[in-house]
Amino acid sequence: MKPTNFLNLNLDTPCFVLDEAALKRNLAILASVQDRTGCKILLALKGFSMFSVFPLIRKTLFGVCASSPHEARLGREEFGGEVHTFAAAYSDNDMRQILAVSDHIVFNSFTQWERFRPMVQKSNRLISCGIRVNPAHSEVEIPIYDPCAPCSRLGVLKNQFAGRSLAGISGLHFHTLCEKNSDALERTLATFEDQFKELIPQMQWINFGGGHHITRPDYDVDRLCRLVSDFKSKYDKEVYLEPGEAVALNAGYLVATVLDIVHNEMDIAILDTSAATHMPDVLEMPYRPEIIGAGQPGEKPHTYRLAGLSCLAGDVIGDYAFDRPLAPGDKLVFCDMAHYSMVKTNTFNGIQLPSIAIYKPETDNFSIIREFGYADFKGRLS
Repeated sequence: MKPTNFLNLNLDTPCFVLDEAALKRNLAILASVQDRTGCKILLALKGFSMFSVFPLIRKTLFGVCASSPHEARLGREEFGGEVHTFAAAYSDNDMRQILAVSDHIVFNSFTQWERFRPMVQKSNRLISCGIRVNPAHSEVEIPIYDPCAPCSRLGVLKNQFAGRSLAGISGLHFHTLCEKNSDALERTLATFEDQFKELIPQMQWINFGGGHHITRPDYDVDRLCRLVSDFKSKYDKEVYLEPGEAVALNAGYLVATVLDIVHNEMDIAILDTSAATHMPDVLEMPYRPEIIGAGQPGEKPHTYRLAGLSCLAGDVIGDYAFDRPLAPGDKLVFCDMAHYSMVKTNTFNGIQLPSIAIYKPETDNFSIIREFGYADFKGRLS
């Protein structure tokens, strides 16, 4: 079944649909990187947490990286493998929960490390601890997504290591990228090595973080493999990568239905989905998602502004052109919606959360994995 066939399904919307074949293609690329370099790739749960497919993903990836106690617990319970956790800061309660389920814990400051070191040492589990570093090298153009932007709260600067003991620290972690090719990693890695070259030999592992768009068609996988292999050969350290988007890139869709057409200087189609509640990156990043069969404004005969059904005046997905007029009941298929969109959904205005489905091309099987309702909305409130 091709994605356009979603339009022919008697499908209640909104609905996320995961293409299992596309997920498997991504995993095959990631497996080749691991095989060629000996690195370990982790699933970043902040980008993709569809645990119903964890049994498939864990056949390839070594574990997960988490950003909170809840993600770490999900990784331990549903994925297995290694559980790595990093957060900008931990509370005492956070740390108690994280110690119970994590194998690696990365700290964002020496203050946090020194505060929680006694708790780590008293744990009855073997836990490897690391420090996140900030090499102060920006590769990301959009400030909200740039971990190395001026005044960033993420990572320890090189000059802040002066006079600090690294006893008990086993690794360094840097995360400087967002949706980048391997040339950006090459420049970042050169800066990281230049700044921290005297510390690397003291470590057991180095985590290259996320933001690597490894499964994108134009991604230079050969360059990535060379960089990782050369680093491992030079320093003889374990190397981790934790791409979030790359695991589920171009592997999912969001199917929505046109509810109404209104006119105010232009035709506006109101959908049963919402940028504010179902794809907030459209407003935060911002970006314009691709829709199957649609083009740029004016590129096709009929142009519409696509808008959500929330009360937010700016709940606008974008302007799109179509071959024929839209009408209530028409279905639209948004592309590349498996990563981040699914984990960022919210219940603002009590809007219905999209159901989650999976399509398996090998068996031509389409199934709804999870549906949401009033209880999910009410359960977040008191």
